[in-house]
Amino acid sequence: MSKNQINPFKKRKSIKPVLEGYLLIMPWLVGFLIFHAGPIIISFVLAFTNYDIITTPKFIGLENFKFLLRDQDFRVSLNRTLYYVVGNVSLSIVCSLAIALLLNRKILGIRWFRTMYYIPSVTSGVAIAIIWSWVFHPTYGIVNYLLQKIGISGPGWLGDPNWAMPAVIIVSVWSSIGRQMILFLAALQGVPTTLYDAAKIDGAAGWNLFRHITFPMISPTVFFSIVVGIIGAFQGAFTQVYIMSGISGGPLRSTYVYMLYLYNVAFRYFNMGYAATLALVLLFIVVILTALQFKLSSWVYYEGEIRR
Repeated sequence: MSKNQINPFKKRKSIKPVLEGYLLIMPWLVGFLIFHAGPIIISFVLAFTNYDIITTPKFIGLENFKFLLRDQDFRVSLNRTLYYVVGNVSLSIVCSLAIALLLNRKILGIRWFRTMYYIPSVTSGVAIAIIWSWVFHPTYGIVNYLLQKIGISGPGWLGDPNWAMPAVIIVSVWSSIGRQMILFLAALQGVPTTLYDAAKIDGAAGWNLFRHITFPMISPTVFFSIVVGIIGAFQGAFTQVYIMSGISGGPLRSTYVYMLYLYNVAFRYFNMGYAATLALVLLFIVVILTALQFKLSSWVYYEGEIRR
């Protein structure tokens, strides 16, 4: 054997570091298998059964899916959820980015302001929903009181079918804006200042700086926030709707979102088989929308990427 020839026995890695790695992640792995992977598999199986918790699940094939196609409540809840997703995600992105731009400055007390904007993100969702229910009260709420001071008659908010969902969206945006603000703030602080200096020498300022430098550099964070925001919006809004509008989804079911309908099917009507079907369909919708976003992500700029 020549000196330049590699001996495969000397390159064999020890299995000990691999075992140590698996041992370190074992607590998380066990939790994932028990609380995530296990329920997902069970839900997939129950979607093809008739199961009411008390009796043994009975296999019924695709009957749950056939019923879903003619289920009026499913269509209503899906429409309400799409309304909520569009309003919540768009407002959250715009507002959190605007706040991050304001807080990306070196001024006295900037850390205090950042903390104040982040606090709602770590506050109990139930407490937030209860407080905002009083804020939107048509008679005693501070919102209508302030509107009355400037000569505007405030709506019924949670009691008005046209304003109940906007009220829920406002609460959701207010309670989640801090998390996205932190992400955008970190992205803004990672933009090289040399790019701004070079652009200012060429005469760029204001909107042009944001359009041609700031936004392209933080576009991966924007894309991440959109993807995660849509996934979270489809699964969210339950706490706000349940507390602020009730189990029926507000007046004329104006806030009857998908997760509230799934909750009713599972824990009020005890139709676990059909609830598992609804959960499976929701998973399918989220996967399709996520794949579509990645397909249309040509506007995202990654530093060092060569575009053709």
